[in-house]
Formats: sequence, C-alpha cells, structure tokens
Amino acid sequence: MKKLLLASAVALFGLANAQISKGTVYVSGQVGYSQEENNNNDSKVESFRIVPTVGYFVAPNLAIGTGVGYVNDKFSTTTTNVVGSATVVSKGEETQSAFVVAPFVRKYWTLGDKLYIFGQLEVPMEFGKLKDETSSVITDGNTTVTNSTSDEANYTSIGVNIKPGLDYFLNKNWTIEATIGEFGYNTAKLDVDGAKSVNNYKFGLNLSSVTIGVKYVFGK
Repeated sequence: MKKLLLASAVALFGLANAQISKGTVYVSGQVGYSQEENNNNDSKVESFRIVPTVGYFVAPNLAIGTGVGYVNDKFSTTTTNVVGSATVVSKGEETQSAFVVAPFVRKYWTLGDKLYIFGQLEVPMEFGKLKDETSSVITDGNTTVTNSTSDEANYTSIGVNIKPGLDYFLNKNWTIEATIGEFGYNTAKLDVDGAKSVNNYKFGLNLSSVTIGVKYVFGK
C-alpha cells in the first residue's frame, strides 16, 4: 500500500512539473471576416481583422511575444423618406481602421502533462483612423440634388490587460487554448484639437467573453 501511494505521488509530481522548454516557439493569432445585415433599418456591419501572433519561451514556462496586424470595422445605413413630392435617399458610412501591435508576456503553470494554466500581461496598441461619410440624393420630379460630406480623424489607443486562461496540448505541435475574461485598462484619444481621452476599465471573469483558439508549436 505504501509503495502504491509513493508511486502515485511520484507520478503526480512528475505531471505537475512537466514544463514547456526554453527556446520553444509558437504561432497563433486572429483571422476573420464577418458581415451582418439588418433589413429592418437597412443597415450593415462588416468586420475584418488579421492579427498573427508569435511567442518565444525565454525560460521554461515563460514566453514573450507580440501580435501585429490590421483591423477594419465598417457600419453603413440607408434611409429613404418622402417629403411632399420629393424623395430623399440618405446614406451614411462609418469606418474605423487601425494598425495593431500587442506585445505580451505569458507565464504558464503546469496542471498536468498536457494541461497548463497561464496568465498573460499584454499592452495592446492601435494607431488608426475614423472616417465618417454621408450623402443624400433628393429627387423631385425631373430635378435631382446630391449632397455629400466627409470627415476623418486619426486616433491612438493604448491599454494594459491581464488575461487568465487554459492551454491543452493535443500533441507536440498543436494546442487548444481558452481565455476567460480580462482585467485591464484602455485609453483612446482622437488626434484633433480639444479632444479628450476616453478611458475604459475591465475587471472580472466573464463566461460570456470566453475566447477559444489554436496554436502551432515548434518544439516543446
């Protein structure tokens, strides 16, 4: 019985001390496009993002890395109104595009031979542009009048986030990871005279904001 208990303790100790080796490299990231149309109010939302991420283990179970990419979100609406004998068709389009850089440090703690828990500290930064375009076409019999306006401004956004998560190794090259919520702070400001910063705080674990992804690992 004592030998069995000792063997079990050694086995558990061995699992708990499985480590991701120094020099290990992994790649992951975000690639996606989504489009949502609402026929009730003639609106459309499009979102595109590509942010590849590379991590490098500078010590056992300790990685540093960065994500670099591009994001673009567009919201457009079309409205039609009849005013007397005139028909007014108005269109609006708001676009937010940005270059993204997100350096990070990630620390792993071993739960098993293939299962790890991690905490990630990242500093996401966006350097982008906001563009607002509107146009209207007024038709009254044989007369058509067109008006259009366009405004744009650059913006900068910087944050500090801490994300907890789990990482499971399917094999030596592929893993599935999940993050649950985040704790952090973000500030954004338009590069125009008189603009004030917009601050955002996030604190707490939230099952509705779970993110799941895969990674490819070069060595372990």
